[in-house]
Amino acid sequence: MAKNENNEFFEITPEILELTELCKSHSTIDTSLYAKYDVKRGLRDINGKGVLTGLTEISDIISSKVVDGKTVPCEGKLYYRGIDVEELVAGFLRENRFGFAETVYLLLFGELPNAQQLDDFKQIMNKYRTLPTNFVRDIIMKAPTSDMMNTLARSVLTLYAYDEKGNDTSLPNVLRQCIELIALFPQLAVYGYQAYYRELHPSNSFFIHAPQPELSIAENILYMLRLDHTYTDLEARILDLALVLHAEHGGGNNSSFTTHVVASSGTDTYSVIAAALGSLKGPKHGGANIKVVKMFEDMKKNIKDWTDEDEIRSYLHALLNKQAFDKSGLIYGMGHAVYSISDPRANVFKKFVKKLSEEKGLSDEYGLYSRVERLAPIVIGEERKTYRASAPTSISTVDLFITCSACRRNSLPRYSLWRVSQAGARTCWRSRSTSARSSALHIRAFPSIGSMSRWRNAKPFA
Repeated sequence: MAKNENNEFFEITPEILELTELCKSHSTIDTSLYAKYDVKRGLRDINGKGVLTGLTEISDIISSKVVDGKTVPCEGKLYYRGIDVEELVAGFLRENRFGFAETVYLLLFGELPNAQQLDDFKQIMNKYRTLPTNFVRDIIMKAPTSDMMNTLARSVLTLYAYDEKGNDTSLPNVLRQCIELIALFPQLAVYGYQAYYRELHPSNSFFIHAPQPELSIAENILYMLRLDHTYTDLEARILDLALVLHAEHGGGNNSSFTTHVVASSGTDTYSVIAAALGSLKGPKHGGANIKVVKMFEDMKKNIKDWTDEDEIRSYLHALLNKQAFDKSGLIYGMGHAVYSISDPRANVFKKFVKKLSEEKGLSDEYGLYSRVERLAPIVIGEERKTYRASAPTSISTVDLFITCSACRRNSLPRYSLWRVSQAGARTCWRSRSTSARSSALHIRAFPSIGSMSRWRNAKPFA
């Protein structure tokens, strides 16, 4: 059947609805049984605390501390291999260099590279930055989709067919495959978007630009994505920062945990990463950022005066009362599953997003985002009286400042930059894939032990 064709094949017929009800009637578990048998529904217990499932030395998240025997919220901290990510970022910004490649090295190998090691690693990455012959024409351009995660997953799975050692799960081969995928993800994402855009606009010219070895990963993404290859230094720096800040986020997030579970079965690397991409797509995980973008688009259409705080508050109340946008009762981008007071990634991003808004002449939008950031927790507190006491929010969320500000102000195609930075940056999948191979334990449905980082006091070094 032809794509985009009106076809009864995709209709939800009365027969399907009837079978759905039959399925639900025999597949619903009494929720009280979860408490009775102390079954954890996902990666959190009934009180919202993380369920301990394994050990990791790759990263650590701090969102609370013990004071007088009680656990209380604290300023958020994120560590990569024991190094405070804010210190890591400050180091490469101070020396005016792009930091994603050395962050990949750190996460994969456990220490920061010196200049020679970093240069050698970049050469290895450049070597693997070549897609198989006709891959773009035969795979990426055939049946393009609107969602980057599906496009990437299909491309990753197909790369298995081109790998003579696809099933070899020895640690050296898995590492080789992981480095190759890290190197190729920007091209897969950019070309996938361009193929979809071409399907929407078939009369437009279609250009495929190869990455340049002298450019950083962030610069290459912008170089390949734009027809005229142009980008500003600030745009590239912010994209590089997005890649660094989303390269890893603890072992308990959904896609990282998916990687660990699937890799433990002994399957091939391509299947592992495709599974992680499927997890990241979900609206309760990486896909939540798309909701933020769409919510703000609706907000800007319905709020006449972006400086009128009363009008903004009225819209936020409407969101919570299921009267605006998707009527879910949620203000997307406000709050975080782990961080309680602040998100260190958003703290780093704030000043850069403001600079970019000024460069692009979009200070009015930045002002709106800032007002929502400040007013949303107040409105939530008014609507839900237990809000502040039970779950203090992470106000300056990465969803708000990257998705709505950096992506749109980078003048890039809708949603594409965010998806590239999410999937392309997820070095944690590859590092956890090698970690799971090293431990060589098949994960089954039984309790395990908690995460740790024994390197937290380590300091960055060049």
